[in-house]
Amino acid sequence: MSGHHVPPVPPSTQQVLETFRAWYRERGHVLLPPASLLRPGTDPVLFTTSGMHPLTDDLARGSHPAGRRLMSVQRCLRTTDVDEVGDDTHLTAFQMLGCWSLGDYPHPTSLRWGYELLTDGFGVPPGLLHATVFGGDGDVPADDDAARLWEGLGVPVERTVEDNWWSNGPVGLCGPDSELFVWTDPATPPSSTPTRDARWVEVANHVSMRFRRGTEGRLAPLGVPCVDVGTGLERLVAVLQGGASVYDTDVLRPWVTHGSSVWGLGPGDVRVVSDHLRASVLLVGDGLAPGHTRQGYVLKRLLRRALTRLWLHDPALRLVDLPDALVGGTGDLFELTVDPRQVRTVLAGQQRSFERVVADGARRVGRLRGAGRLGDDVRRELHETYGLPPEVVGRLLGDEPDGAA
Repeated sequence: MSGHHVPPVPPSTQQVLETFRAWYRERGHVLLPPASLLRPGTDPVLFTTSGMHPLTDDLARGSHPAGRRLMSVQRCLRTTDVDEVGDDTHLTAFQMLGCWSLGDYPHPTSLRWGYELLTDGFGVPPGLLHATVFGGDGDVPADDDAARLWEGLGVPVERTVEDNWWSNGPVGLCGPDSELFVWTDPATPPSSTPTRDARWVEVANHVSMRFRRGTEGRLAPLGVPCVDVGTGLERLVAVLQGGASVYDTDVLRPWVTHGSSVWGLGPGDVRVVSDHLRASVLLVGDGLAPGHTRQGYVLKRLLRRALTRLWLHDPALRLVDLPDALVGGTGDLFELTVDPRQVRTVLAGQQRSFERVVADGARRVGRLRGAGRLGDDVRRELHETYGLPPEVVGRLLGDEPDGAA
């Protein structure tokens, strides 16, 4: 993602949210409240990972108590992308703008409204758009209805197979999708296609959810076909505000500013620390405490990863120096009441635990060095048995810093 064409007056994140809600409200959609980030114990997935996640049963059934046209701004958390965090587009915690038709309007109507929201609602020039559609396979024919809709609007189309088939897992809801991309290089006219050029950034995915895949792999049509639209808020805002990445948006910039100016972190470290602390604040706000299993362990790992980056930069840095304004502002954006005192208590406790582990590790390294035992088996022991992050082990053993971030 690079700086790019933006509307004359780039909207704030709050204005993007207001425009989205008003747009679909005018088209008869009922706004649902966000569900918790924490999934119940009956769900094999620990966290809410998408806007449709809390609605899985409703979409499978084809009905919802609030009606057939729904929308939400859902807080989400994904740990599958944690190693990608720090690039221009991935975040552990984010918000998903979602809207659904449960057997009401068809897929092409959803595509048209999505196009008009971007061009009329947000001011994106139509010439900067590109769509992808499902090209068909042995089981399901090509999505010609979607292709015709885009071609009628003057939007170029790329046909793919795997990239435009959405599924909720090996079994369950699935169907062809159509994604809409925005060109993000202001110095060069749009060229190539979304699968061949990273300057095309996806801003919306419209799924024609009309099949269920069974355990034996066969597809069965849904009794009530649905449309599921998802748009990552932070990525959309980055495109509309002309930022080089999601970290250049109005809601993430204060985190980056604190990490770089107060803690002195370099560009790579400041992104990872900002992301992990922001996600941790939200998990604490949603009622989670660090632990040794399931969701609590994920929170502990996020904080441990942030603490490791801080310690490698300067062992004197403290998580409790996080400003209340960052904590409260993040809670407000995600529609969570977050108590900064509770967050500070959790951060302080994890800092103490981390410092004990590092101090114990330093003493153990000293004893092993005196005994002449500092081979690879010791590195594994310090990491796997005593819980020291590999980067901390390397620093304690005197490895040269790699110069990263």
